[in-house]
Amino acid sequence: MTSTFNPGRSKLSQWDALSLESLRRYGWKDEELIRRVQEGDLPKDASKFQFDYAGLKNLAHEQSDIIAAALGQGYQVKYSTLRGIQSWLLLALDREAEVHAVPGREAVTVLLTAAEAERLASVLSYGWSVELQDRALRNGAQDAEECGSYVVAPIERGPVIE
Repeated sequence: MTSTFNPGRSKLSQWDALSLESLRRYGWKDEELIRRVQEGDLPKDASKFQFDYAGLKNLAHEQSDIIAAALGQGYQVKYSTLRGIQSWLLLALDREAEVHAVPGREAVTVLLTAAEAERLASVLSYGWSVELQDRALRNGAQDAEECGSYVVAPIERGPVIE
């Protein structure tokens, strides 16, 4: 599977997407989350990310439909980075991912279900692919939901012309 360009989806900055996913972890319904963002009624973030949600609040005031559309119909990140993908996987899917930052071989590897891989592919910015590397079972249990090792990497663009 490769990431696809989704022209009809809301576009969020990577930081706004991470902020939104951190708020989703509170379990609020979409309407409640939208109201809280618009009113600035947001918790103090004690995570390693230290979100202050100011950017999300500003976005909600400047373009109120963006947050509602992102929650209702999904969103695509404008520009994804290796560390941003790793952070999104942790916040949105509660998955620990490994970043490989070797120049020319940059990638993120992570254990995901097929549905999680589809969701990830749908939010990545243009230019990224999500490929199944190996199939595995979660925790080795026979009744566990089937997972696979996925590689998230930039799509190869060919040689750079100098």
